[in-house]
Amino acid sequence: MKILLISPNTHTTPYPVYPIGLDYVAGALGKQHQVKIADLNILERDALKQRIMKFSPDIIGLSLRNVDNTEIGNPLFFIEKQKELVAWLRSLSQAIIVCGGAGFTILAREIFDKIQPDYGIVGEGERFAQLVHALENDLSVEEIPGVITSDGSEAPVPWTGEQTRSLAANDHTQFYVDHGGMLNLQSKRGCSFRCIYCPYPYIEGNKHRKVDPQVVARTAFDLQERGAKYFFITDSAFNSDIAHSLQVAEAFRDQGVTIPWGGFFAPVKLPDEYFTILKACGLSHIEFGTESLSDTILKNYQKPFRVKDVFAAHQLAVAADIHVAHYFLLGGPGESEETLGETLKRVEELQQTVHFFFTGMRIYPHTKLYDIAIEEGKISEDTNLLEPFYYESDAISPGNIERLVKERATDRINWVVGSGGETAANIVSRMHGRGFTGPLWEFLIR
Repeated sequence: MKILLISPNTHTTPYPVYPIGLDYVAGALGKQHQVKIADLNILERDALKQRIMKFSPDIIGLSLRNVDNTEIGNPLFFIEKQKELVAWLRSLSQAIIVCGGAGFTILAREIFDKIQPDYGIVGEGERFAQLVHALENDLSVEEIPGVITSDGSEAPVPWTGEQTRSLAANDHTQFYVDHGGMLNLQSKRGCSFRCIYCPYPYIEGNKHRKVDPQVVARTAFDLQERGAKYFFITDSAFNSDIAHSLQVAEAFRDQGVTIPWGGFFAPVKLPDEYFTILKACGLSHIEFGTESLSDTILKNYQKPFRVKDVFAAHQLAVAADIHVAHYFLLGGPGESEETLGETLKRVEELQQTVHFFFTGMRIYPHTKLYDIAIEEGKISEDTNLLEPFYYESDAISPGNIERLVKERATDRINWVVGSGGETAANIVSRMHGRGFTGPLWEFLIR
């Protein structure tokens, strides 16, 4: 069958993100099908139209990575665009339309009803291959876990088959190589943490499914050979399995990977030599999901660390000469002017880093935060969460939180409120155009 996989994500703040999920879908489909990828960061509508008319796909797959940008101060809602895209695709093609992706999985039934594809894939995209096989052979799709239709609904079931990533040469990969040189990598799926706001355990499961470190390293080397100048590990937290993360890093070194890399990390208790080893294996950027520097709030968020652990992990990273950023998520359950004050005071004590502050927790179903919001009467079971709805503390408003952060930030270049918006995106784009590579936030470190 002829299959066109489309990445409709055009949100490039602060930089465009490589659509790694479609590589895995293409890998699962294998060589028995004709598969092409269309990335709307690259293709304008006219070019996409020409590709559809020339290729004449039997099936079109849409990967919905995000529902919105999760920024309460600058909210962007993406689903209306996807609804319009599906309608436009139907005007051009008789192809069966299938939607999937992380964003789709979180609110699958709501998005399905909104944009009206023919089928949806809840959970990991490899099951797309099973759906294609059923459609090609006129078999029932009802027995395929995670496939939803207009009259059915499914919860995600973690994929237990082989995770095969296609690294076939294509124009969309070259685009990311040419615009910052950043490609993505995955070393495991699933998240064992229990953070109250995060849908990762629902999407991928709450148990780690680790990829063999040698396989991860060979993929990293292949990305390097294809021109990547930097890669970002997309695991929910690379160090959530410390032993495995060390094995992966050491495999990079043994495989001959020489380009720098970064990823998300949790500031948990770590071996003293942890970051020194990772630095020697190419780690250049650490993005800590710190969220708060108040033990009260960290406990409320069900974080697996406390303030002392944050400072200890930070010092280990700085001592290893690695670029460090901390991300804060303010205004969740229990946040008050007092707890915010604790966080901001301690932020000032963290040296040689950059801080990104986000206000307001996006409420997603299938999370503890959803249950809390129900119990507190902030939402009901009938609340439509498709459009962004944020948890707000009773003790302090989002507006006051942002005001207090900005007052404390004053002219500090390394205190960034939100993602930086279009201004940051334009700066990053210009720097990438001048040959700079990677995420570039290291230039803000003070």
